[in-house]
Amino acid sequence: TNTCNTSLKTGLLRKMQNLLNTCFGALVLGSHLSPSRTECYITSDMFYVEVHLDKAGKLVDVKVAHHGENPVSCPELIQHLRDKNFDEFSEHLKGLVNLYKLPGDNKLKTKMYLALQSLELDLTKMMHMFRIATNANTVETILHGSVGLLTARSGGHLVSLQCYVSPNDIFEEGTGAQLNYTDVNSVSMSVTVEGTTSVYKLPIAPLITGSHPVDKKGTPSFSSVTNSNCVDLPACFFLKMNRLMPFSLSYIKKMGGTTGIPVFETTPTLFPLYDLIIKSQLHEEGEASLPALTKSMLFYASLPGQQHCYFLNGDAPVQDGRSLQGAYVSKIPFRHPAQVPALLDIIRHQAAYNTLIGSCVKKTYVKEDTSGLLQFEVCPLTDSSFSVSFQHPVNESLVCVVMEVIDSRQVACKLYKGLSDALICTDDFITKVVQRCMSIPVTMRAIRRKAETIQADTPALSLIAETVAIMVKKNLPPTGSPGYMGMGTGPDGSNPMGLPGLNSGSNNVSETSFLILKKYEYIINVQLFYILHFYCHIFLLLDKCMSFL
Repeated sequence: TNTCNTSLKTGLLRKMQNLLNTCFGALVLGSHLSPSRTECYITSDMFYVEVHLDKAGKLVDVKVAHHGENPVSCPELIQHLRDKNFDEFSEHLKGLVNLYKLPGDNKLKTKMYLALQSLELDLTKMMHMFRIATNANTVETILHGSVGLLTARSGGHLVSLQCYVSPNDIFEEGTGAQLNYTDVNSVSMSVTVEGTTSVYKLPIAPLITGSHPVDKKGTPSFSSVTNSNCVDLPACFFLKMNRLMPFSLSYIKKMGGTTGIPVFETTPTLFPLYDLIIKSQLHEEGEASLPALTKSMLFYASLPGQQHCYFLNGDAPVQDGRSLQGAYVSKIPFRHPAQVPALLDIIRHQAAYNTLIGSCVKKTYVKEDTSGLLQFEVCPLTDSSFSVSFQHPVNESLVCVVMEVIDSRQVACKLYKGLSDALICTDDFITKVVQRCMSIPVTMRAIRRKAETIQADTPALSLIAETVAIMVKKNLPPTGSPGYMGMGTGPDGSNPMGLPGLNSGSNNVSETSFLILKKYEYIINVQLFYILHFYCHIFLLLDKCMSFL
């Protein structure tokens, strides 16, 4: 009794008793003290937790034992109790209970737990084999590892796989210092087993044979699936996303094709993919609801020396006259560890696409009449490519950059401009910038700055730009020229088009005729944009056709 009173004075047992009382109803847990009053047991049909105290009532150890296993010390649970972080301790208990929310009796649940355990061992070995074979660091393991960066199961926290993180989440803006990448700012998922309406053959023993990989990437060899190492269960493995992630319909089908199991048991409701990406990005930035921004599809970016406005034209038709469609995915089913690398490649590919489109989505607001505000339109072309259209920084015509996300590591860029337009930068320059930053605004700023550098290094371009500026200001066409696009005074001063305001024998252009010319210029630029857009589609289709030959 004295020992118990001493323990209660520390507050630890009292706090735990209060915690358990609140958890009993929801978690269906039992608890009791040992005769010595130095151990507290939290029990369930499938597991139990031991909390060990010394005679003075101080915490010594916390152990977790699953059905049929010996208790194992859990450092994470020890730390939570020492810090008196009972909320986190409670979350672990909930995680342990949820682990066994499976169909069937205890015998069937034990088999499902063995299946999960064998999967965890194989995935852990796959990560270590990749790191040994490639000498990869942490970031490389996240971005390129066969199973990403694996964090082992601890207490009620499942195995976690981190598979993608953007450059903005790795390096601090301005200083370039490396940041701590966590589940919060990366694409990650937990690995679990859940009950299903269909029966699947799942391994109940590790399938990786030997420790020598079959290639330089650390790919292991797997033993064949047999009745001795696998059993039929009304369950399946799942990769559960740490947050809802937008996927295009074609990528959802790819994942189903990889595993042979549909991602959704019933046909999902589809939405324009760009709408989903925008909502997901705004949620990450802490904006639960910004209906005005989402509806207008106009977003602003404030960069050093530049102000950008982005129109995300997600409703543009890409195939069959329909916009790019997609759905949120919360979990992905699979049944063999060898399927995980292919699934992660698809997830990374979609994450890279989402990162680029999402880079335009900011809560920044800039007045539309801000001086020097640069306008951009982002338009989907396929489920892996899009165009960014903007005004040529020298010629004031429309130009277009097409970005093709080949995979999570490669983005190919192509600049389309008029034959007479001044050089802005090379395709290779754009590709290097976008692959380094994975940001459309940063890339557009770099293109603009590069164009200014080229213009400064080419006196002829500066002279042309200056001459055009003077002509526009004074409403003058080039001396002795036939006029803009053939609409003006001829070399002899005549007015062959018969336009009003063009005085015979004079090079002056009236305000009315100048407005007419500007209108024609706008119409031609719009037509050129759609021609560029059409040819972008043609070139992409040709590339896909050639890849099949």
